[in-house]
Formats: sequence, structure tokens, C-alpha cells
Amino acid sequence: MSRPPRTPLLVLVLLVLPAGCRSSADTSRSMVSLPGGTVRIGNSAEALRRFRLMFPALSDRVFEAELSQRTVTIAPFTIDRHEVTNEAFSLFVAANPAWRRHGGTSATLSNAYLQHWPDGAYPAALARHPVVNVPWPAADAYCRWRNGRLPTEAEWEYAARGGLPDRHFPWEDGPPDPSRANYGASGFGTTVRTGSYPPNGYGIYDVSGNVWEWTADRWSPETSSATERYVIRGGSWGGAPVNLRAAYRDSHRATDARDFVGFRCVYD
Repeated sequence: MSRPPRTPLLVLVLLVLPAGCRSSADTSRSMVSLPGGTVRIGNSAEALRRFRLMFPALSDRVFEAELSQRTVTIAPFTIDRHEVTNEAFSLFVAANPAWRRHGGTSATLSNAYLQHWPDGAYPAALARHPVVNVPWPAADAYCRWRNGRLPTEAEWEYAARGGLPDRHFPWEDGPPDPSRANYGASGFGTTVRTGSYPPNGYGIYDVSGNVWEWTADRWSPETSSATERYVIRGGSWGGAPVNLRAAYRDSHRATDARDFVGFRCVYD
């Protein structure tokens, strides 16, 4: 008996792809929808006292940026399960020549933009590693191309906690170890393939370690465009255990491209 035609299935696959995507590389990407709600963001002074015991060598100044705990209401949204990979970012570059290395738009950015792509192509072994050396404007443009956007830092933290508002890491509370995330103690000294570690309670991977992730929020609204910095979250392959906490905040200059900063997108 002959098999039924498969054309209807192919049509359905094409219909669910975001606008602008034309490759099977994107069909392997997955997202998770979160319900949103009224949640606490940041940490309290009581949390700081617990962190002193967990990280006795660090001064209080390390935690100052996250101590303004606040309650926010977050609308439902969808977020990438994985950090954006080299393979996925290459689709954007191919469809938007101005964003190629030394292209029209990218020429105004850091000289380090996509410097790990020799001759404009990513190394095959890094296909499923998170894309790095991407400054904030390029990350923002990619997410918009996918009909999405960069997450606010409140959305990012809410997603990172995995449904447990009092959890400080994506796993059961306790200090990080190399079986849980790619950070300084892991010894790789670079990125690893996305999804190499267990996900959090929402099924989201690598919210701790691998690469810092850009958010949509400025570090300080008063900064000039020449020194504009955006909030980054999550820690990286070269980071310390303290950086891996859901509430930990840092910043990065918008036009800088570094090998420890990447991103993921959200969708309304």
C-alpha cells in the first residue's frame, strides 16, 4: 500500500515559521509560553544576609544593584528555550546583508562583531553554540526580524526562576557546580552547545552560564548614547558562581561585542 502524500504536513510547518525564516535550522528552535502574573523582582536585605553565608569572600557592593526589590505585573509572553545560536543568527545575516560583518549597518559597530566567523561564516562545530560577539543593536534587530524582541529584565528574571519565585538558581537552591552550568569552574574556557545542561522548571536552558544575555533595559536612563549600557543577565562561561543567580544584574556597553555575551528573544 502506498503512503499518503505528505504535502499537507509540509504546508503546516511553513505556516508556523516566523516571518523571514527560510531554513530548517529554525524548525529545530523551540519556545515556551509563560503565563505572566504579579511577581517580585530583585532581592531583599534578608536575601543579602543569606548570600553573605553562601559567598563570604564578597562585599555587599556586589549585591547592591539587585537590592531594590519590587513587585511588577508581567503580561503573558513566549520565550526561546535556548540562547540564539550561530546557525540561527546566520539566517538573519543572510537575509539582511547590512548586518553582515563589515556590512552597511554593522560597520558602525565594534570591530569585534562576529569576529569568530572567518570569511563571514560560522565554524561548523559552533553551529549550535550560542552566537557571541553580537552588540545590542544587532541582537535587537535579530529579535525584531523574528517578530519578537529582547526581554525586559523583569521578564528575563521571571523566566529564569522557573516558576519558583524564591529560587536563586535554576536548580534547587545551593551553590553551583560544573554539572549544572557552564561557568568559570567548568574549565571549558568558552561556550558549549546550547542545552548541554538540565533546564529550569519552565523548560528553559542555559539561563545560568554559557553566555550573558542582553535585555531590553538600559542600565541607567541618564547615560548618553556614546556610553549607553544595557542590562545583561545570567553569567557566562568565564563567570563566578555569584553571577549565575536569577537576580544578579550587570551591564554592558551597547556597541561592544564580546565572546561572553549573547541573547535570546521573547514574543508577545
